[in-house]
Amino acid sequence: MADLFADQTQASPEETSPNGPLADRLRPRALDEVVGQEHLTGPDGAIGRMVAAGKLSSMILWGPPGTGKTTTARLLADAVGLRFVAISAVFSGVADLKKVFAEAKEHAKLGHRTLLFVDEIHRFNRAQQDGFLPFVEDGTVTLVGATTENPSFELNAALLSRAQVLILRRLDADALEKLLERAEAEEERPLPLDSEARAALIASADGDGRFLLNQAETLYSVKLDEPLDPAGLSSLLQRRVAVYDKDREGHYNLISALHKSLRGSDPQAALYYLARMLTAGEEPLYVLRRIVRFASEDIGLADPNALTQCLAAKDAYEFLGSPEGELAIVQACLYCATAPKSNAAYKAQKAAWRSAKETGSLMPPQNILNAPTKLMKDIGYGKGYAYDHDAEGGFSGDNYWPEEMAPQSFYTPVDRGFEKRVAERMAWWDARRKGRGE
Repeated sequence: MADLFADQTQASPEETSPNGPLADRLRPRALDEVVGQEHLTGPDGAIGRMVAAGKLSSMILWGPPGTGKTTTARLLADAVGLRFVAISAVFSGVADLKKVFAEAKEHAKLGHRTLLFVDEIHRFNRAQQDGFLPFVEDGTVTLVGATTENPSFELNAALLSRAQVLILRRLDADALEKLLERAEAEEERPLPLDSEARAALIASADGDGRFLLNQAETLYSVKLDEPLDPAGLSSLLQRRVAVYDKDREGHYNLISALHKSLRGSDPQAALYYLARMLTAGEEPLYVLRRIVRFASEDIGLADPNALTQCLAAKDAYEFLGSPEGELAIVQACLYCATAPKSNAAYKAQKAAWRSAKETGSLMPPQNILNAPTKLMKDIGYGKGYAYDHDAEGGFSGDNYWPEEMAPQSFYTPVDRGFEKRVAERMAWWDARRKGRGE
């Protein structure tokens, strides 16, 4: 029986190899060392209360990657004196589950209760999930499942009714900073980053503590003469492949000249470079793809018809072929060169994409989330939603940003073409929002 216990129980924190990965060496040894989840592990949290009472109920830990689900489960077992068994739904099947349950029954006869941790429990199918029910109900195991997916959609209702769903939060900047400080204490030296690069490293983790520590370990593994700035950090941690074939520099010089002539509203020069490319045998659809891109990047909503003109040129060229269809490309080129210009949509995309990469795990506010299941309604999804069509003027002025994130401004229309009217609409909406908050 002792062999069974050893096979199924993970190593304790004290047994972690001093040469192991940094993330493993920094695994918390007690629940109060888990960062970012104080709402659960603190004295008033669900986990804190269970530990204080010395009795665990089965639970589902739902949260993003790198937020401490596995660590929390292991420390829970330690805190209340349960035997800890961990399996992964990715690598385990029915036979593995039967073995685990049989061993848990044998240990129960000796007075050793089992906490069964199931990583990625949502990967088990419905029939496999049903297999847990009798062993959870009779106390053979206390089930702790971990998932990054919404339990309402991925887990059986019967299993959910027997387990408490606990939501782990994405690690915020303060929690990630604590992890870096622990890494520096473990390595007995500071990270080779200036203050701006340190902030960029934290932002790049997107709330994932494991990812952050793996990046920190990479930084410690290289020899640096001086701390890195954000550009140096990006260069070290990312590997980019070349975008263009250097043997065809003339090809890209001409497409660049066409693009910049269009941007500069010089239809004569734009037509010249278009002719240079087409008469040299360039693929017409390639050139047209670049003009379509230009319509979105450099014209945008200053003249929304530009994109329509370009797509109509594509259809005309595909219908007529060369050389007749090339006139449609010329028409699209001239339309774009003479249209009012705005790169507001282009800048808005870059800013929004950058923000999304930094905050991509933040939940939208609960009032604008759909609640198709009872669990989702019980935890507040959809509560207090303001239906804009019922509001005066068809505009509620509600807040649609994550609670942890202040409203951002990515798109600023220019005072040209159609975007001038767009700006007027946005100003009207902004004024209504401000009035609502006063």
